Amino acid sequence: MTGCPLEDLEQELVIRWSIGQADTWPELALLYHPANGGKRSKREAAKFKRMGVKPGVPDLHLPIARGGFHGLYVEMKRMDGGRVSSEQKVWLAALHAAGHCVAVCEGHEQAIAVLRDYLAADGCEQMGEAA
Repeated sequence: MTGCPLEDLEQELVIRWSIGQADTWPELALLYHPANGGKRSKREAAKFKRMGVKPGVPDLHLPIARGGFHGLYVEMKRMDGGRVSSEQKVWLAALHAAGHCVAVCEGHEQAIAVLRDYLAADGCEQMGEAA
């Protein structure tokens, strides 16, 4: 691969990895992406807003309790140039305050490491990056 992969590709690689880990961690079957992002027509965007789509919601959610946390939220960023928006910072801080592990991950390798650590109940090392 040349250049820095886009955030979408990095996230797809995490999901592909999670599918391949079903024998090791069946809990990964619950890892999902809330469809809050993406480009939409004005009509579709208005409909999704009425349905509850909100800006800043993290990219991935694993609704499994581990290590004293209710679940894990991961905000994906590309390895070079990705920034956390103000809306994302608000969501990540609120989710952490509510007892969730939160992580901002630059690239799929970092996200996979966070998922492994979380599922092994080794804690949530990335949570400090949310604020």
